[in-house]
Amino acid sequence: MELLTGQMMEKEGVTEKLKAENQMLWVQKMNSIRQSAEEIVLAELVYSL
Repeated sequence: MELLTGQMMEKEGVTEKLKAENQMLWVQKMNSIRQSAEEIVLAELVYSL
């Protein structure tokens, strides 16, 4: 989950600079990334059984 989240953050351009400049946008993007990563992990680990 952490690796996937990190990769998605890099791809989306979510950085500490963005966090400092526009906190609301950073939070929105991070929530979206976390939700997407969680869905991927659940699909791979839980639903594939």
